[in-house]
Amino acid sequence: MRAHLGGRVSGHRIRAGGSRAGLLIGAAVLLAEYPSNTTSAQAQSALPPVTVEAPAQRPKPARASEETSRRTQTAARQRNRNAAPAAPTISERAAAEAAAQQAAKLGYRAMPSATTLRSGASPLDTSQAVNIVPEQVLKDQLPRNIDDALINISGITQTNTLAGSQDAVIRRGFGDNRDGSIMRNGMPLVQGRSFNSAVESVEVLKGPASLLYGIMDPGGIVNTISKRPELYQHGSVTLLGSAFSASKTGADGLLDVTGPIGDQGLAYRFIGYGISEDYWRNFGRHREMLVAPSLAWYGQDTTVQLNYEHREFIYPFDRGTAFNPVTKAPLAVPADRRLDEPFNNTWGTSDLMQASVEHRFNQDWKLYAGYSYNTETFSANQLRITGINFTTGAETRSNDGTGSSLSNVSYGTSYISGGFWLGNMRNDVVFGGDGQYRTIYRDVLIRQATPAFNVYNPVYGLIGPGTTASNSDSAQTDQLGQWSLFFQDTLHLTERFALVGGVRYDYDQIAGRGKPFVTNTNVSQDKVLPLGGAIFKLTDQVSLYASYTESLKPNSTIAPIGVTIDSNVAPEEGVSYETGVKFDLNKRISGTLALYDLDKKNVQTTKTNSAGVVELHTVGRAHSRGIELDVTGRLTDSWALIGSYGYTDARVTASEDPTLYGKKLQNVALNTASLYLVYDFGTALPGQLRLGGGARYVGDRPGDSTNTFFLPSYVVADIFATYETKYEQFPVVYQFNVKNLFDTVYYPSAVNNLNVVIGDARRVSLSATVKF
Repeated sequence: MRAHLGGRVSGHRIRAGGSRAGLLIGAAVLLAEYPSNTTSAQAQSALPPVTVEAPAQRPKPARASEETSRRTQTAARQRNRNAAPAAPTISERAAAEAAAQQAAKLGYRAMPSATTLRSGASPLDTSQAVNIVPEQVLKDQLPRNIDDALINISGITQTNTLAGSQDAVIRRGFGDNRDGSIMRNGMPLVQGRSFNSAVESVEVLKGPASLLYGIMDPGGIVNTISKRPELYQHGSVTLLGSAFSASKTGADGLLDVTGPIGDQGLAYRFIGYGISEDYWRNFGRHREMLVAPSLAWYGQDTTVQLNYEHREFIYPFDRGTAFNPVTKAPLAVPADRRLDEPFNNTWGTSDLMQASVEHRFNQDWKLYAGYSYNTETFSANQLRITGINFTTGAETRSNDGTGSSLSNVSYGTSYISGGFWLGNMRNDVVFGGDGQYRTIYRDVLIRQATPAFNVYNPVYGLIGPGTTASNSDSAQTDQLGQWSLFFQDTLHLTERFALVGGVRYDYDQIAGRGKPFVTNTNVSQDKVLPLGGAIFKLTDQVSLYASYTESLKPNSTIAPIGVTIDSNVAPEEGVSYETGVKFDLNKRISGTLALYDLDKKNVQTTKTNSAGVVELHTVGRAHSRGIELDVTGRLTDSWALIGSYGYTDARVTASEDPTLYGKKLQNVALNTASLYLVYDFGTALPGQLRLGGGARYVGDRPGDSTNTFFLPSYVVADIFATYETKYEQFPVVYQFNVKNLFDTVYYPSAVNNLNVVIGDARRVSLSATVKF
């Protein structure tokens, strides 16, 4: 006989042995009756479902002893009726929790991580917007980078990705590559690409987040959440084949296995991933390898997490295409034709090590301490386009490159969170500190002249990578140190109304370049950053909120501008007012409707004076205001969705340069929207069939800061289907995905009219996953 926990059968199998035969049939009930001996991973480490099989019947005894055996069995049954049931083991509890969570996951249930807001508070009890891309959405859509994952979040567009080598996310009109806004488990990253197979879900904290995260742009942070070790044994192997076209194919494989080590709350996880895939344009190849082991210990009051990731990669360094400054149209060549050479690649390695401890003193108070070290080394070859004659096709290029690039960030944080009563008012507080030291270093910058090239009649392979180093451009260095204390209090004046307040005390920064080195930035300052908010809960499922937040980011440059940026130069400061409504209806469908007004001042600009000297000015000002709607969850027992809409009006509101005043901010779309739906056939078929699809819309965006050309709006559609069945005793999941279903040619971002990114062509993939 087979019993099912949590609705559908997931296919993971666990056998109860000895005196616990058949115990898991009632494990979900026992969870409510027995206090836990461990602190489960819960939202940090959601557990997949299990299939539980009752033990096979024993063979009949020999006829000579049948009567004795019957009497023995009758007595045993009587004893079992009188005895209390045995408490479930750690593994049995973990399996039951997995079953209880599975239906919610399939319904796109958004379960936020405590690391994003530095507390375990419900989103309904906070005064800032947090949008989530749940684990199951990532499994269904199979995003290949952070941009793919964030298509589900309102108000987000792409900016300069350094030819596809860096995450570059604009949030509410602001953001850049290497801006310190991409996190792993609430701790900063410097590696170029943050999304990989070790990521379970993605969360976006909108608006200025300097109170909790320090120096950064006012758009918010993107927090990628790691997969965690789990306390019952299970795993999977996935093989995937893909094709952009008949000749552009690839394959990748994933191993993910986790389980307990002993029976004292220690668990492990191992993730291994590899991919080798043709690039969709006329040449190039993407190869990548990831090894990610992790350990966790779940004690009665203490949880310890250790995780490590090692990644090796090589992928095309592709600046895309060009737009004609006269006609404002893209270059009249096929979308898959590259304007550089086959040696245009970036390659390197990254390593990430993180450790965290969470200790619960009692039901009200807990301590969290975390440390992270992330480093990446890479080199790159690129033929930089410096000009194109759109009539003749003549292209001028510089044979450039980067050698021995090194980035690293060391970060530590510790904070106490909990609550206490003052009279009849409860205070929920977070108090702590953090520190980080970040270095971005480019040792050798290659700058070399090269013969002309014709984009209408290209002949590749006539030149090799550049080798001439430019000493004045080399040794590019940006070092940032910051040490801070922060405090936040949510004061519950009544059961329905609460006020939020907080402060942070910050930093120093040195930047420059050249051999011999020239310091162009040398800043040491401090700043108190306040936060204020209010929360009014209309019901237990709906709340209104309002907030005032600030951000801080020092002005800096690696380039010589005639002066050194020092403490006399004011930092960029962001101020945001936000209000909205949050809902979590019957723990099925949740979302946020937010209205915000965000102002950023002291924006750094440069101007060439009458003597030809470049001068620094920080009188620039940019303003962004908008409306955002994000919804995710289950509409019915069969339908689930994730959708968003964002209206972002972001413009320059002050500038000494008249060509910038009033202009829209580069790469920021006025309107963005997305909607993805999934239908689950449930038990209507022998196996479990799920079909899904949807589309995203991005409006037109300025391709440069002076708005001389615009990238056209686009709609890109995706579909997928999954079917879970069994092969012998093993569950098998087949998954079919088509990304960019209609093979739309679209342009996600631009650096200028000579460097315009082209979105990926249609990609078809088919995978098979065996669970064990």
